[in-house]
Amino acid sequence: MSLYQKYRVREFGKDFNMKPQDVMGLLEARYGEAPANQQAVLSADQLNYLFDYLIEKNQIATLATYFQSYQGKESYSDRKRRLKQEAEAKKEEAARKAKEEAEAEQRRKEEAAARKKAEEEAARKRAEEEARKKELAEKKAAEEEARKAAEARRQQNNKKQPAQKRDNLKRVEFPAKEEKPQGGVNILSGDEKRSDYGRDVMVVDTRNAADFNRAKYDSRIDDIVGNRDNRDFGKSKQKIKQKNNKKQNFRSRKEDEQAKLKRMEQYERDKKKHLSNIVLPESLSVSELSAKLRTTNVEVVKKLMELGIMAGASQIIDYDTAALVAEELGAKVTKEVVVTIEERLFNDHEDDASELETRPPVVVVMGHVDHGKTSLLDAIRNTDVAAGEAGGITQHIGAYSIRVNGRDMTFLDTPGHAAFTAMRARGSEVTDVAIIVVAGDDGIMPQTVEAINHAKAANVPIIVAVNKMDRPAADYNRVIQALTEYELVAEEWGGDTICVPISALTRQGIDQLLEMVILVSDMAELKANPNREAKGTVIEAKLDKGRGPVASVLVQNGTLNSGDVLVAGATVGRVRVMTNDKGQRIKTAGPSTPVEIIGLSDVPAAGDQFEVVKDEKMARELVEKRKFDQKQETFRDRAKVSLDELFSQIQTGDVKTLNLIVKADVQGSVEAIRSSLLKLSNEEVQVKVIHSAVGAVTESDVMLAQTSNAIIIGFNVRPDGNVRAQAEKEKIDIRLYRVIYDCLEEMEAAMKGMLAPKFTENVLGHAEVRQTFRVSGVGTIAGCYVKDGKILRSASVRLVRDGIVVYEGKIDSLKRFKDDAREVAEGFECGIGLDKFNDVKDGDVIEAYVMEEIKD
Repeated sequence: MSLYQKYRVREFGKDFNMKPQDVMGLLEARYGEAPANQQAVLSADQLNYLFDYLIEKNQIATLATYFQSYQGKESYSDRKRRLKQEAEAKKEEAARKAKEEAEAEQRRKEEAAARKKAEEEAARKRAEEEARKKELAEKKAAEEEARKAAEARRQQNNKKQPAQKRDNLKRVEFPAKEEKPQGGVNILSGDEKRSDYGRDVMVVDTRNAADFNRAKYDSRIDDIVGNRDNRDFGKSKQKIKQKNNKKQNFRSRKEDEQAKLKRMEQYERDKKKHLSNIVLPESLSVSELSAKLRTTNVEVVKKLMELGIMAGASQIIDYDTAALVAEELGAKVTKEVVVTIEERLFNDHEDDASELETRPPVVVVMGHVDHGKTSLLDAIRNTDVAAGEAGGITQHIGAYSIRVNGRDMTFLDTPGHAAFTAMRARGSEVTDVAIIVVAGDDGIMPQTVEAINHAKAANVPIIVAVNKMDRPAADYNRVIQALTEYELVAEEWGGDTICVPISALTRQGIDQLLEMVILVSDMAELKANPNREAKGTVIEAKLDKGRGPVASVLVQNGTLNSGDVLVAGATVGRVRVMTNDKGQRIKTAGPSTPVEIIGLSDVPAAGDQFEVVKDEKMARELVEKRKFDQKQETFRDRAKVSLDELFSQIQTGDVKTLNLIVKADVQGSVEAIRSSLLKLSNEEVQVKVIHSAVGAVTESDVMLAQTSNAIIIGFNVRPDGNVRAQAEKEKIDIRLYRVIYDCLEEMEAAMKGMLAPKFTENVLGHAEVRQTFRVSGVGTIAGCYVKDGKILRSASVRLVRDGIVVYEGKIDSLKRFKDDAREVAEGFECGIGLDKFNDVKDGDVIEAYVMEEIKD
C-alpha cells in the first residue's frame, strides 16, 4: 500500500494519456462512487482495476506492432529531457555570445588606447612644430629690429655732415634800391646786370683783389639775404632719402620674394597636412568639396568628368563620389559621423548579463470576434469585463496584471473584429506569449487566421485555447485538424503547438492553460534590467477633459518612476500621476507592468515607443523636430493626393466623393474606424476622411463639415447642446455609434443606396446631475435638473461625461421629491436611479431618448 499512497488521479491520467474525467468515470462505473476530485489518491484496488482495464484495452498481436505504433511519439519524460537539453544549449550559446562580446569589448578598448596614444604623439609633434615656428619668428623679429636700428643710425650721421664751403663767386640777390660798393672793388657795368626770374642780381668778382675783405661782404650779404642762402629747401635731404629709398626698395623686393616663397612652402605644408584627414558629410556640393580640398571648382569638376559625372559647382554629390574625387587629389577621407538628438538623448547601451533579472511574461489574447477572449480573462481575473463592453464586443485594447500560483503575468486583450487589425498587430509585437482563442463550435474564422499570422510575424510562441467546450456542438478534434492547415500541429499529433481545451464559463482547463503559459515563459528565460531608465510601448491613449492626455503604457525594460520625463513619439511630458490596472496610484512600475500615466503634452499615437530621458530641454527640441517632420510629410502627402485625385477625376469624369469626419474616445478606435471606412470605397463612390481626432464632437467639427459637405461619425462620444443646435441649424448629419459593426454596415448600405432604417432615435431631453446621494440597498441616486425637453420613466438614457458616453441603459427609478413620477418636464428637479450603474458624478449629463419606428 505504501507503493501507491501518493498516486493521484491527475498523475495517472497524465502518465497514461487519459483525461482525469475519464479515469474518474471508470472508477465510478466499477465501484459506484467516483473520487472526490483530480487530486484524490488512488487505492491499491483502484490501481489494479485501472491497470487491468488498460491491459485489456491495449492488447496487441506482436511486439513489432507495439513499437511501430509508438514510433515517432515523444513521452513526457523524453520531452522534459529535451526541453532541459535545449535550455542548456541556450545557456551555452548565451555564454559563448557573452565571451565574444567581452573579447570584442577588449579589442575596442585596445584600439581606443592605441588611438589615444597616436593622438598624444601627434599633439606632441604639433607642440614641437609650434615651438620651432615661434623661435624662428622671434629670431626674424630680432634681425628686423637690428636692421632698423642700423638704418636709423645711418640717417642720423647723414644729417650731421658739414655744409659745403661757399664758392668764391657768390650769387647775391639785392633789393630794388642799388648801393655801390666802396674801396678797390670792381663793380660790373650796367650791361653786366642780369635778371634772374625778374629780380636784380649783382655779381662781385674777387679774383683780382688782393686785399679783398671777404668777411665784410659776408656780413653784408647775411644782413640783406638772411638765412635764405643756407636753405636748400630739402633738396639735399631729399636726394639722400631717395638714395636710401632705392636701396630700401631693392631690399624689400628681395625680402618679398623670399617671404612669398616661404608662404608658398608653408601653404603647401599646411595643405598636405590638411589633406591627410578630410572629413566629408553624407552629401555636399561641388563648391563645398573644393573648399575642403583647398583647390578650385575647375579642378574638382575636371576630376568628376574623368569619372564620367557631369556636375556644376552648385550640384550636390554623395559621399562616395566626393571620396573618389578627394582620393584622386591625394587626400585621405573619413566619413563625418552625425550624432543625432536621439543618440545624445536616449540611453541605448546593452545591459550586462549580471544586471538582468527575471520579469513576468506579457501574454496577448487574440482570436475571432465573440470567441470568448474577454470571458477567458474574466475567468482568470475573476471579474466581469465583457458586461461593460458595448454589444459584448471589446472595443479597446486592455492590459491587466494578475498573480497566478505566486507568479505575476500581464495579459493584453485585443479586439477581435476585422476593423481592429492594427491593434492586434500592436498587441502581438509587445508580448512574449500569444494565446489564440478558438471557439470549439465555430472553428477557425477569418480573424483567427489573422491573429495566427500576426503572432508568427512577431515570432511569438503560440498556445491555442479551444474555448466553449461546455457546448454540445463543440468538437476539439475538428479544431486541431483545422489548425494543421496553418502549420500549427498539436502536441497530441506529434507537433510542437500546445492546444488546451477550456471553457471560460465553467472554468474547465484554465489551470492547465496557465501552467502551459508559465512553462513557455520559463523556457524563453524572459529577463530585463529594472535598474535603468524605463522604455516601453504605448498601448492606448485618449484625451480626458478633466485630466488631459491619458496614455496606457506597458513598461518593457527599466523602471518607470513618478516624476520621470519621457518622450513618446511626438509628445513629451513628466509623469504626474501613475495608476495600475486596478485604479490604484503607484510610484514605480517595473518591467512587464501596464500602467496609466497622466502628464503628457499631447495624445500619443497607439503603438509609439516611449523612453525616459534626463534632459527635458533637449527632449522638447526632439519633439518639436518630430512634429515639424510629421507636418512636412503631411503637406507632401496632401499635395500628392490632390494631384492624383485631379488626374483620376479628369480620367473617370464625374466621381462622387463621400467626405467624413471621424471622432472617437480613444486613438485606437480612430485608426480602426478610419481604415475600415476607407475600405468601403468603390468605383462609384470614394470615401474620404478629411479629419479624424480624439475627443467629443465640437463646433469646429460642425464648421468643417459645413464647408466640406461632410458627415460627422462619432464613436463612443456625444456632442453637447450647443453643438447639436448648430448642427441642426446648418443641417449637418451627425451619426453616433457605440458598436463599430453598426457604423460600417450603415455606411455601406448608404453608399449602395439601400439605407432604409426601420427605427430612428428621438432625443427627449437632457438632465444635469447637480448632486449624488448614496442610498443603502438601492445604490446611487442622481439629483438632477432638467435643462431641456423632458425625462420619461420608460425612456432609454445615456450618461455623458465630458462628451464621452460612459453608460447606456434604462432608468431604474424616477422621483419628484418622495413620489414616483412618469415624466419630469423642463425646469424641474428630480431624482434618477440608473439600472445597474452607480458611478454617477456631479456635472454628468443624462440624455433621455426613445427609438421610434419610421412608418412607410
